[in-house]
Amino acid sequence: MDKTEFKGKNVFITGASQGLGYAIAKGFLQNGANVFLCARSKTKLQKVYDEFIKIKEPSQKIIILPIDLSKEDQCEKAVEYFFHNFTKVDILINNAGIIGPKGPLENSNWLEWKYAMNINLFGSIYLIFKFIPHFKEQNSGTIIQLSGGGATSPLPYMSAYATSKAALIRFIETISLELKEFNITANSIAPGPLNTRILDEFLEAGPKNVGEEFYKKALLQKETGGAPLKKAVDLCLYLASETSPKITGKLISAIWDDWENIKEFFDELKDSDVYTIRRITAKDRSFSWGDL
Repeated sequence: MDKTEFKGKNVFITGASQGLGYAIAKGFLQNGANVFLCARSKTKLQKVYDEFIKIKEPSQKIIILPIDLSKEDQCEKAVEYFFHNFTKVDILINNAGIIGPKGPLENSNWLEWKYAMNINLFGSIYLIFKFIPHFKEQNSGTIIQLSGGGATSPLPYMSAYATSKAALIRFIETISLELKEFNITANSIAPGPLNTRILDEFLEAGPKNVGEEFYKKALLQKETGGAPLKKAVDLCLYLASETSPKITGKLISAIWDDWENIKEFFDELKDSDVYTIRRITAKDRSFSWGDL
């Protein structure tokens, strides 16, 4: 990709102080973008800023703001502060997320369960809600929502995390149809099993709280290295690029989908339910029962 691909573009990124969010922010910065970075930790954000300021071009801007996405007033403050520093928004990347309570639902702290939903689901949706008028006014924009474990299959003992991620996928599918006529794309991406803070949290919780089978998978992932962050970063860059096809309303796997060659099958993909979440019928599994 041309290192000036995103020159003059303004990117709002949540959860940007570490892990995948940090890698995405660095990817856009290295390709010419101005970046607005949000996370809960002011200390971690400052460390990222101190690193990025050394590698940016003189014309690039880096703005940081610690916020808690579960609080609407802080989300509003972030959007206001963004437009205090930039005249327009080009790309919104919702990456922030927490696991929330681990263990059987009935043993969960209900306030912690709701807090996870407020950050993962409502925080992401509220930012999109606040940015949509600006995207529409300029008749362009890119929304990228990070998916995660539990979005397409059950994730026992982590119900808040799984529920929030599944809900986000359907929200993005829905909102993409509302925004399509305004030249605004909205997609979700599944980054794959990453060796980040969340994996460490799974391991620290132990098999009793996340389940024996899941814990064994997490241990194996830790040992083998997991999916490379670069694949998810490159997919974000691709979806936001002016040269990529205007795909929208999809859940794309950075690891398992052939997104790098999406132009070759874009005409078939855009009008199909491929890369979406849908109900499976008995007929889909070749059973003779269940369907009229």
